Amino acid sequence: MGFRAVYPTATKFKYIVQTIAKIMDEIPFVARADGLEVKTLTPDKTTMIILRLPVSAFEEYELDEEKKVFVVSSEEVNRIAKRGTRNDMVELKLDEERRRLEINFIDKKTGVVRSFYVPLREAIVEELAEPQVELTVSIRLEAEDFKNIINDAKIVSDEIELVAEDEHLEAIAVSAQKKYTGIFRVGDPLISYEVKGPTPIRAKYSIDLLKATTKATSAADTASLEYGEALPMRITFELPSGGVLVYWVSPRV
Repeated sequence: MGFRAVYPTATKFKYIVQTIAKIMDEIPFVARADGLEVKTLTPDKTTMIILRLPVSAFEEYELDEEKKVFVVSSEEVNRIAKRGTRNDMVELKLDEERRRLEINFIDKKTGVVRSFYVPLREAIVEELAEPQVELTVSIRLEAEDFKNIINDAKIVSDEIELVAEDEHLEAIAVSAQKKYTGIFRVGDPLISYEVKGPTPIRAKYSIDLLKATTKATSAADTASLEYGEALPMRITFELPSGGVLVYWVSPRV
């Protein structure tokens, strides 16, 4: 067996897959000795997604060489992932001979196994580097609060501006005769808030791009946002057992 891994919670796996499938047609998996990774860029280059699941996130993890790379259809994996229940673990098995990924749902109580197969795609997985920029604003909040901010702003506009002051963050969305404003501080509802350098620090982002990231709120408890003046935003969702799902979202200029 070239690669095999058992993820403990099918429902969390479902939400992780859904958030990638929301904006990507393919999922390029890279299995290494330290864990499973997905790093990909949307065709319009507005969003980079990075999923890292360390070995500790899995019940079992087997890899017979230094690295395995395989690409599957995100739509097909998403359809299968939806079949997982809260009683299931998920087993991923790479079958290179038959050119397919085997996905098994294993019921923790009964031991019943349901098996699905996804064909591997022919694709070149390019090595992507994360943007090297200095992000001067750091915010941590409950994932659900982040989702609510984006949903509130979406009612008004397709663009949101974040303005970091010394003691609070302001979110602004404006359209013809409509305006949304939210002011957020530590404890209301921010968990933490840090600003480096002179304020205010402003940046604008597409609400649709940010909205696509909120699928991850079903798999994570908290969200960490980092941005700088007219710079990309880095959004990090902490997953169970040490995994992370990271989005880099380009700014609107």
